[in-house]
Amino acid sequence: METREACASDLTGLLQLYTNFNKEAVGDTVKASEIWRQIMDDPNHHILVAEDNMALISSCVAVIVPNLTHGGRPYTLIENVVTEERYRCKGYATAVLNAAKELALREGCYKLMLMTGSKLDSTLKFYERAGYNKNDKTAFIQWL
Repeated sequence: METREACASDLTGLLQLYTNFNKEAVGDTVKASEIWRQIMDDPNHHILVAEDNMALISSCVAVIVPNLTHGGRPYTLIENVVTEERYRCKGYATAVLNAAKELALREGCYKLMLMTGSKLDSTLKFYERAGYNKNDKTAFIQWL
């Protein structure tokens, strides 16, 4: 297993991974390419991937958010933690979350935040084992 930051040539593999996770992943290749260029050009937007035998198995998005509080230290938002179903419970998601934490530490972030829509006890326990807690904050979401 190798964990690394996604590169320009990873778009197709990521879209395949995302489609397994969310049927609303971008299907239009022109639109996907445009969004991908924006992501690749944004120094605060990172997609971390775990691969095995050159195939993308797991990924997460880590966005570094500049901040005027906490002494000007940024924070990291984690989103789209996805692992191909047949590779779950084998350490791939843990690896990408650890890579996100290392990135946040390098960037001087004071916290990482992650939300999940899952109500599965196994998923919630996974995030707790990864160092996240559900007690310090209350999350709200407004869909647009």
